[in-house]
Amino acid sequence: MHEFDLILTLTGGLVAAFVGGYITQRLHLSPIVGYLAAGILVGPYTPGFVADRALAEQLAEIGVILLMFGVGLQFHVEDLLAVWRVAVPGAIVQSVVATTLGALVASLAGWDPTAGVVFGVALSVASTVVLVRVLADHRQLHTRTGHIAVGWLVVEDLFTVLVLVLMPAVVGSAGGSSPVLGVVIALVKVGALTMFTIVIGGRALPWLLAHVSRLQSRELFTLAVLAIALGIAVAAAELFGVSMALGAFLAGLVVGRSEFSVRAAADALPMRDAFAVLFFVSVGMLLDPSVLLATPGMMAATLAVILVGKPLAAFAIVKVMRYPLRTALSVSVALAQIGEFSFIVATLGNAIGVLPVSATNTLVGAAIVSITLNPVLFRAVEPVDRWLSRRRAAAPAAPAAVTAPPVSHAHRAVVVGYGPVGRTVTRLLRENEIAPTVIEMNVDTVRTLRDDGVDAIHGDASHPSVLAAARVEQAGHFIVSMAGTPDVAESFRVARELNPSVHILARATHLREAATLRAAGADVVISGEGEVALALTESILHRLGATPDQIDRERQRVRGELTA
Repeated sequence: MHEFDLILTLTGGLVAAFVGGYITQRLHLSPIVGYLAAGILVGPYTPGFVADRALAEQLAEIGVILLMFGVGLQFHVEDLLAVWRVAVPGAIVQSVVATTLGALVASLAGWDPTAGVVFGVALSVASTVVLVRVLADHRQLHTRTGHIAVGWLVVEDLFTVLVLVLMPAVVGSAGGSSPVLGVVIALVKVGALTMFTIVIGGRALPWLLAHVSRLQSRELFTLAVLAIALGIAVAAAELFGVSMALGAFLAGLVVGRSEFSVRAAADALPMRDAFAVLFFVSVGMLLDPSVLLATPGMMAATLAVILVGKPLAAFAIVKVMRYPLRTALSVSVALAQIGEFSFIVATLGNAIGVLPVSATNTLVGAAIVSITLNPVLFRAVEPVDRWLSRRRAAAPAAPAAVTAPPVSHAHRAVVVGYGPVGRTVTRLLRENEIAPTVIEMNVDTVRTLRDDGVDAIHGDASHPSVLAAARVEQAGHFIVSMAGTPDVAESFRVARELNPSVHILARATHLREAATLRAAGADVVISGEGEVALALTESILHRLGATPDQIDRERQRVRGELTA
């Protein structure tokens, strides 16, 4: 019966999440809203099918581990250093403001101070998933606004990881022992785990992944990444007595610093997404609509913190740093929501008995409202900026240096594969001042290319994250130098999705493959059979005394027939 309950809960949760995610996606909202709504529908507070909450929470634990592993995997110090002057003070000030306001709201509701601080921390951190999606939809992810917002979130995430580590120590010591002693012991354990993971794991994990990668088995590589994420997370809890979330974050950090970061994200993180969906569903199951209806003032005050208090603090910091009004508006609005990290903090708060049940209800309701409104509010940034600009029309124009210059993309090409053809293409591109980025599955080849100063990515070119890491959206040409690649059509589709204007060139072994590749999206298909036939014909014409003009005309005619 227990096994059937597991299957029923898993099936019911995923089906409901799929329907909810599909509807919200069609409405141009974040699918997180649909996943939370699915949890409400299969939860105990609504009629109809009721999933097993205990089983859902156990599955959600895996989602939390993989979410934290993904955060570590995608953490880039360079992104933070580029905007640290505004991101670090901004994130700290905004977190303090949001935590203070959240604690004040909790105190008005009659909660104890510890619960208020935890509630405020949960309100202080925005959703990475929602922010990146909103910025990408409005083509702001790779602008100054996007860099500031992402760097800001990196600081918030690091702050939240620290909270997840220290919260059990501080609360656990409240029963008698000194909170300071609890914090010191927790920090010592964290330091030991960090040293072990970074020093030992920094050598062992890339070595392990390199050996697995050479086996050319996607399944084994995916299993290796998942084993690393879950294994270090469990070891962190069992051997070092710290949270599994921190262990998963550190595991992601180590893998992310290696040449396997892009491939790990592409191959293993789809599994993360599946379990993350179950995490959001399990959070939605906690929502009791009757509690929200009984405390509308608490809900309104919480939304005021998220939609007014946090954005105002962010706006003030960005303006103090002398950034343009448009940048300040965009960053502040993008951060005006809460999501996965808020739920992780709340889940831990419930587990250690700090937060009341009504806190989780309020957080889930506020997340649904704020995530739903966030894209709408972001779309309003441009008209508001234009309106304010007209109001300032009489004032002197701002110096040109304040406005971010438009992004200038140099001639770039993405080359898939580094066999004999890819090697020659890459060399010719470099000689003609076109910067190539090579995507290659052989990790040793990637290492050699990087040592030679060539930008190279280890991964499968059919995965969106791999093509995004290769910056296809900034490339003029996408060149598939290998013939017979099984997922070539998918790589064309993803490349077009990321960059509709990219020029796609593909290699085919046989002439009969050309039509299929063109139908898949290739602009130019070069066939090995056709080029051999052309070379043989040119050799014969040259031997028979044809002039260079005659040979050139014949070459153009034959190439036209071959590529028609």
